Amino acid sequence: MDRIRMGIIGCGAVAQIQHLPNLRELDDQFEIAAICDLSDNLLKRVGDDFGVPADRRYSDLRALVEADVDAVIVCPSGTHAPATIAAAEAGKHALVEKPACFLTREARDMASAAERSGVVVMIAYMKRHDPAFKFALERVRGMTDVSFVQVNHLHPDNSLHTAEFRTHAAGDVDADDLESLRRDTNKLIDQALGLDAAPDDLRRAFTLVNGSLIHDIGNLHGMFGPPQRVLNTEIWLDGRAVTTVLEYGTGVRAVLNWVDLPELYDFKETLEVYGSRERVVVSFPTGFSRGLPTRVTISEIDGELNPSKRELEWHANPFKNELAHFGECIRDGRDPLTPASEIIDDVALVRDIIQAWTHPTDEGDG
Repeated sequence: MDRIRMGIIGCGAVAQIQHLPNLRELDDQFEIAAICDLSDNLLKRVGDDFGVPADRRYSDLRALVEADVDAVIVCPSGTHAPATIAAAEAGKHALVEKPACFLTREARDMASAAERSGVVVMIAYMKRHDPAFKFALERVRGMTDVSFVQVNHLHPDNSLHTAEFRTHAAGDVDADDLESLRRDTNKLIDQALGLDAAPDDLRRAFTLVNGSLIHDIGNLHGMFGPPQRVLNTEIWLDGRAVTTVLEYGTGVRAVLNWVDLPELYDFKETLEVYGSRERVVVSFPTGFSRGLPTRVTISEIDGELNPSKRELEWHANPFKNELAHFGECIRDGRDPLTPASEIIDDVALVRDIIQAWTHPTDEGDG
């Protein structure tokens, strides 16, 4: 196959900082063939930056998927299910950013569309392609008594990190279109939670779990598979912080924390796996970075009860590794590491995490 002709649906920060530069750097494998966005400003400025001809810039995603492209990266605002399904039905492969969707029905529809059309639909869990995560995964699989897992995801405002890059903002999307997108998204969240109108803090918590903590859910899925159940959840800071405890069939407990710390520049995302004689800790950089390392710390005790500790780091860009894997799957007819079917379990887990919290009422404990 010649270079894979790629279309980008959604030209926001992650497309400008990661996907489009990576496609350009891998130009022996990929061609930036078309872009799509609701913003005319982004279409012009991003199109000019990345050499996309004016007649290959679309405001309608269906026009893009019907154009002369082989595959798309799906990263607009809101649910990505309609664009993914439209691409699959047009015979186009799709790399689907998070949040992929909000409902298990949407997730099943995406997986079904991929199967019917025989195309690759891959969920963009880029951290699963990080060599540091792969190293940690092999270490964890060699542990015989994993009993405790902890995830800490302390998240500053994205603007603190995107400001380090030259990016373009939309600014020209019609206010009615933005309001319609907000209403549609809230309606999907309400459906997911089985509520007529979810409180704002629940919607906020669902959004952060589905859009950010989902990275950690994907990592745990890769290590242990789906959990057996959600034991409990606490939501606080008006929905800007979540702690949840997951139970795995092997007896493992995983405690996941996501906290919004908007003004603190330092980003912290760690995955810690504990056994009785070994601890494996992975520390991830923000996704809005290029060249920052992912670190793995191994602490263990040998047969003579001598403790040791070593730290390793990798600088490979997991987004670029993910893109290369996507291309290999298209060329070789291989199943992707993170197929569309995986998001069915993960979006169901997002729902279960939020539903595990008993929302307080104004009536007291009753």
